[in-house]
Amino acid sequence: MNAVADRKLFLGGRLKRLRRDLGLSQTAMAGDLGVSPSYLNHIERNQRPVSAQLLLRLAETYDVDLRNLGQSGGPASEAELAEAFADPLFQGLAVPRHEIVQLAEDQPAAADAILRLYRAFSDRRVRDRAEAEVAGAASPADSPSEWVREYIQARHNHVPELDTLGEALHEALKAEASSPDESFEALARARLFARHGLTVRTLPAEVMVEWTRRFDPHRGRLLLSDTLGPSSRAFAVACQLALMEHGAELQALTEAASAPDDPTRNLLKTSLTNSLAAAILMPYAAFQRTAEETGYDLARLQARFGVGFEQAAHRLTTLSRPTARGVPFFLMRVDQAGNVSKRYASGAFPFSRFGGSCPRWRLHSAFRTPGRIVTQIIETPDGSRWFTLARTVDRQGQDAFTEGQDLAIGLGCELKHAHRLIYARGLDLQKPEVTPIGPACRLCERHPCAERAAPPVGRALTVDDWSKSVSPYPFA
Repeated sequence: MNAVADRKLFLGGRLKRLRRDLGLSQTAMAGDLGVSPSYLNHIERNQRPVSAQLLLRLAETYDVDLRNLGQSGGPASEAELAEAFADPLFQGLAVPRHEIVQLAEDQPAAADAILRLYRAFSDRRVRDRAEAEVAGAASPADSPSEWVREYIQARHNHVPELDTLGEALHEALKAEASSPDESFEALARARLFARHGLTVRTLPAEVMVEWTRRFDPHRGRLLLSDTLGPSSRAFAVACQLALMEHGAELQALTEAASAPDDPTRNLLKTSLTNSLAAAILMPYAAFQRTAEETGYDLARLQARFGVGFEQAAHRLTTLSRPTARGVPFFLMRVDQAGNVSKRYASGAFPFSRFGGSCPRWRLHSAFRTPGRIVTQIIETPDGSRWFTLARTVDRQGQDAFTEGQDLAIGLGCELKHAHRLIYARGLDLQKPEVTPIGPACRLCERHPCAERAAPPVGRALTVDDWSKSVSPYPFA
């Protein structure tokens, strides 16, 4: 008790909560504790500290554990309230922490009511999004990444202006080569120095810390991490060249998109810059022609253009030029937890509606065979069939500290295009072996399914004492 006596304790909110839990008025509690009602009122309003003697009387009179009385927060804790107020719904309010603490301690019932309302709103928001996805409608984008993803998807991942600029710059670099074997990275570095006075330096990861690429405009340097492989390093140099040579065009395309805020605009410009870098490394006409000639062999495309698996796969989703279309691919990238970090398509795209996180799709089992391509023919709930392939890739800038942080790339097209792919050779595409898959479990109404991780939204469960379904969540 000495520690308690040495400092002032303002426990008004907690004392008020205790009194209400006991069903007492201020007058009744004051009588029990041997103090005046006005004194108790001042304590509950944090205008007076709680004395050590009053704490002892509370413990003796109401059999209260003083440790519990000293714990902050009630049903609505400070952390839960802080999480709720961090939602974009409350953007601009900037509720300070001391007000959140005061709300949790002094007005526990009101705080709990706010949390109940917020949880109901969040559940309704999830349900609305799920219903919109099932109906094939676009859900409202409430983050920069979602807005940019929808903007690019609406254009089938094809920006013709960037392909034209990329082809022209690629040809200009070839014309500056001193020998046919000079690498793209060497040509791009030479052009950055000759035209823009920029040098490219590779530094240890310990110096770069979290960055894989950083531009230092004051010293005229592009700094790259030594964790980048050759293809990632070439792409980083291509991004800087794209910004230096065509920054005005990239800015104009970004402004024309009318993004809702600065973070979204910046992310969109980065995405457009990456697209231009890909167009410089893999010029449209040459890439599309090579893809057709090789049966869309990704290994051949990687070797021909000096790019990585993900770069080549992503480029395949952009081949929508009207006079030279490629196979309309979709691409999805996931981590081992199933989080989707990329989702692009040049044509029909089943997973914009059906989610794409079904465990029956081999995209998720690719982690068991690192670096190997696995193929599968899948059928979505609407009866559409798709030829898919999946393979793991390393994260950009992976080093000893990120071991095992692989990603999986899923690439696919409608089954009617599969005969053009080298990966489908030898398969009976007329009577194929098909794996039915569903959307994310919360949207999927396939039944029964042993892999189901959650019941579908809006369907009543049929769990009883007399039977056990294959599915952990049987429903009507």
